[in-house]
Amino acid sequence: MLRNILLFAVIIIAASSCSPKLSPFSQRMYDDFGWSEEELKSIQFYLSDDIVLIRDKGVDESRINDGKIRVEDSRRVERIVFKKGTPGVLLFTPKDNRFAISFDETEGHLVFGPSQKHGGRYTLRAKDWDRRSGRVTYNGASYSTSSSSAYAALMVDIKKARKTEFKSKNIKGRKVD
Repeated sequence: MLRNILLFAVIIIAASSCSPKLSPFSQRMYDDFGWSEEELKSIQFYLSDDIVLIRDKGVDESRINDGKIRVEDSRRVERIVFKKGTPGVLLFTPKDNRFAISFDETEGHLVFGPSQKHGGRYTLRAKDWDRRSGRVTYNGASYSTSSSSAYAALMVDIKKARKTEFKSKNIKGRKVD
């Protein structure tokens, strides 16, 4: 029984050590490493939290029935969900300290930049935020998103493998001939 528990613990530890350890991408990290735009395009980014975009495509329809005009207020709502952990890539940098990140195969992207309120983490940028929501552009259309999306940040897998190479040589001394 104890042997099975130990074996299970070893398997869990081994499995968890293989999964990536994600860290928030921050302005400090960007400055410290000094990556070029081409190097940034080779980094796999991930979302720290869900982002939900909503666009109301409201349509008023009218019907004529028995000589009477009937107006129906029907609504079509488009909802796009980016789940926590969704991988994304850098498409381009629209301006300094702004990343256009794509999370699908289209040219649609969301813009992220450093937030002083969040320790320089690269969080979702919007045209404007109020207490309840923000306006963002995705695939050329304007969407609203809840204010909780303002906390969604870019995450990266940083492997902090430290390799130290030691070269050792024992000196035996030198004698006069």
